[in-house]
Order: sequence, then structure tokens, then C-alpha cells
Amino acid sequence: DNEENGIVAYNTMFAQDGFLLYVPAGTALDSPIQLVSLSQSSVNLLVTRRLLIVLEKGARVKLLLCDHALSRVNVLSTQVIEAFVGQDASLEIYDLEETHLENHRVTDLYCRQEAGSSVSHTSLALHNGKTRNNCFFKLAGPGANLELNGVAITDKSQSVDNSVFVDHASPDCNSNQLYKYVLDDKSTGFFSGKVLVRPGSQRTVSRQTNRNICLSEQSRMFTKPQLEIYAD
Repeated sequence: DNEENGIVAYNTMFAQDGFLLYVPAGTALDSPIQLVSLSQSSVNLLVTRRLLIVLEKGARVKLLLCDHALSRVNVLSTQVIEAFVGQDASLEIYDLEETHLENHRVTDLYCRQEAGSSVSHTSLALHNGKTRNNCFFKLAGPGANLELNGVAITDKSQSVDNSVFVDHASPDCNSNQLYKYVLDDKSTGFFSGKVLVRPGSQRTVSRQTNRNICLSEQSRMFTKPQLEIYAD
């Protein structure tokens, strides 16, 4: 919804590149798909990407996203990913960032899961400048399963911010979050994780873990776990 998120509205207005992954019903891809983004420029650069992922019933796919910067110029990158995972479908996404200190990246991921579907999302920040990952997952069908993992290794003045919202909108769904940070020098880490269990979402199982190591006196980590349960 462009009305709720200014970065998404900005991305929609200036979108330059798009990627569509459509997997028909019952199709299982044996090999992962790797999408490599390379930014190179002699002047400051704006990058806007849009990804749409649609999996029909019973489809299975693994997607590896690699983000690299080849030039040491100021880069502002916005990325919006929309994923629709059908009944009994399986989606694995691995998002790897290895850029530089002048790179600023904001990613908004929206994922909707139907009954019996399985989604795994892993974010890895190995080198960056300022990174913000906003992830919104809706478990819309009974028996959906969600696995979220994140790793950030930072030093210098790097910053990695992971904000996760998991919406348990159906009964018998599982979600698991595990995020780990290793911070050195004057780097900063943020983790904000919210789990919402809606009325009627009985037999929900949800776990959330954030573990961090600060290797210097100047490094900082800020953690904000949140849980709202409205199911009886």
C-alpha cells in the first residue's frame, strides 16, 4: 500500500528495473535461481528495483539474491519484493549484501502464504554502509510454516537494521525467527520483531530469538521484541 509506506511509494514512482518469477502449479525447480545485481557508476547513483514472485499450488523454488557494488560512489538503493505463495507451495529466499560504506539500501518484503505453504527467508549482511530490511509476512492459510534467519557482520560505521512483522491470521501456523549480529568498531545493529496472533488463530507456535556480540566498547545493538496475542 503506497499510502502506508513512503519508501514503497518512492520505489513505485522511480522503479527502473523489474524481475518476475512465476512458477506454475505443481512445478518444482531442481536448481536454485541466482539473481545478481551489480551497481557501477562514475557518479552518485540511484537504484530502484521491483521483484514479483508468484508460486501456484504445490510449486517449489529457491531464489538467491546477490547485491554487489563495484564503484565507490554514493549509492541509494530501494528494493520492493512481493511474494505470493500458493497452497502447499515452498519458497526459499536468500538475500546477500556485500557492498561498501557509501551504499545505502532499503528493502521492503511483503509475503502472503496460503494453507500448507512453507517459506524460508535468510538475510546476510557481510559488508555494507546503511541497511534497512522491512519484512512483512502474513500466514493467511491454516498450516502455513515460516522460517526467518538473519546474519549481520559489521565494523567501521556500518549499520544493519532488520524490522520483522509476522501476522498469524490463520490457525495451526508456525513461525520461527533467529537473527544474530557480530558488531565491531563504531557499527550499530537494530532488530525489531513483532508477532501478531489474530483472533481465531488457535494452536499457533511462534518463536523469536535475537543474539548479538559487541566486540568493541563503541559498537551498539538495539533490540525490540514484541508480541500481541488475541486468540483465546
